[in-house]
Amino acid sequence: MVHVEEILSKLIQIKSVNPPGGETEAAKYLKGLFDAAGVRNEIIESAPGRGNFFAYLGEGSRRIVFLAHTDVVPVTPGWDVDPFSGAIQGGEVWGRGALDCKSLVAAEAYAMLELARQPDKLKGQLVFAATADEEVGGTYGVKYLVERHPDKLRADFVVNEGAEAPLKINGKLVYFIQAGEKGAAWTTLKTRGVSAHGSVPTLGENAVVKMAEAVARLSKHRTEIVLIPEVRTLIQSLVHLRGDARRVTKSSLDGILDGFPDRAFREYLRAITRMTISPNFIQGGIKTNIVPDNCTADVDIRVLPGQGEDALLEQVRRLAGKDVEASIPDFNQPSFSPSDLPGYRSIDRTIKDVLGDVTVLPCISSGATDSRFLRKAGIPSYGVAVMDRDTDPALQLTVHGRNERVDVKSLEVQARFFVELARGYLWARA
Repeated sequence: MVHVEEILSKLIQIKSVNPPGGETEAAKYLKGLFDAAGVRNEIIESAPGRGNFFAYLGEGSRRIVFLAHTDVVPVTPGWDVDPFSGAIQGGEVWGRGALDCKSLVAAEAYAMLELARQPDKLKGQLVFAATADEEVGGTYGVKYLVERHPDKLRADFVVNEGAEAPLKINGKLVYFIQAGEKGAAWTTLKTRGVSAHGSVPTLGENAVVKMAEAVARLSKHRTEIVLIPEVRTLIQSLVHLRGDARRVTKSSLDGILDGFPDRAFREYLRAITRMTISPNFIQGGIKTNIVPDNCTADVDIRVLPGQGEDALLEQVRRLAGKDVEASIPDFNQPSFSPSDLPGYRSIDRTIKDVLGDVTVLPCISSGATDSRFLRKAGIPSYGVAVMDRDTDPALQLTVHGRNERVDVKSLEVQARFFVELARGYLWARA
């Protein structure tokens, strides 16, 4: 049987960079693996080249979906290896998608193939879905499937990406289960002015200057701290693990977070305790010697429950100023799956069975995953990041960056997790 790291290496060699995607090639590779194993499968294309792969194992009333996406983000220069080589060296697999998210695809595929080889029958159905277009919004992937083929992803619960990487606190390993994520309110700003010759700028009215002032006000604004119950519980648990007796409140929060040594994790916690506003793209003017009469800016705003579209738009307009037009073309609500359901408990139990003496805590994401479409459709969805106990935390910094890679031991642990999760929910306890 092919090893999990070999599956990942082959997937990395398929350049499913989004845009434009090309996920059908990854789906065809997976189809070859499952055809050879005699496992029922199919490819559903949402558009030419945008393939979504499904495989099915077992029968019964219980149903789990293992979900992961096969598209990856573009690469930047400066890699130490060919980013599409899938090189296996030094106990690691290198290449774009090694962590986000082809490692999850490989581990889920390997686990399902391993279960197909075992003589006992699952007393329920396991579905493996390797989908398209997660990196550019899901239009050709999970969003399309939920709208056009809703029964394909219907399940007791779905396991997806999205959890924070494991963290060591006072010698104790902490693993996370993503049970929710913030909402996205990508906002468009527009300013208008009067064009004039650049040599006599006072005859015009500079729309770029207006925009610069507006985005400066937005970026400097300190948003209100909001401690939703799930996040308060998460941070309080982490504080106790650090041996800190302080109670997490709005007034104590930032001082407590400043004490976390891991900057990336510290700022993640800060981001899930307030609305974030980040002006990330500005475009205005047509030529150096013409005063610009229009300018647009795209602002990435992420919201928590209770921060609705109308109130947000009013706040943005107030902060940006009276000369700025603001609109929200697409408002995505925050999404949550309860942590008291059997699916969550099964994931929690399986992580502890596979990793040993570890703490498992629910978390929410500051960004978005395909799970938001499933939760909106009423399907409980949870994100995992099951890594080896001794994995190097620095590897997580390569996601969407240079020299992306994952250690083979973590791939093996992840594959074992998925095998045991399916066995526990669809087999021994079915």
